[in-house]
Amino acid sequence: MKKLSFDAIEKQLLGYPDWEYRDDCLTTLFEFENFKDAFGAMTRIAFECEAHNHHPDWSNSYNKLSITLTTHDAGGVTQKDLDLMVAIEQIVEEEE
Repeated sequence: MKKLSFDAIEKQLLGYPDWEYRDDCLTTLFEFENFKDAFGAMTRIAFECEAHNHHPDWSNSYNKLSITLTTHDAGGVTQKDLDLMVAIEQIVEEEE
């Protein structure tokens, strides 16, 4: 998979204000009402990651979920990352 240009990534991020492009990665921080909701979202996201065969770097602290997406083999952000970002957004919107 080919690494995307800065312009291509920035264009895709216009519709996703919670996501940021930096250091060849897409990053976000979601805040949920409580730990249970954060963990529930993580569980649903995990199944989606398996379906995409693409996995984030992420961490959870109580009600906060930090996610970083990059395609290590390509050395940056690829279409796989953008596709997974969209899927994650849909899951988080359903949790709210």
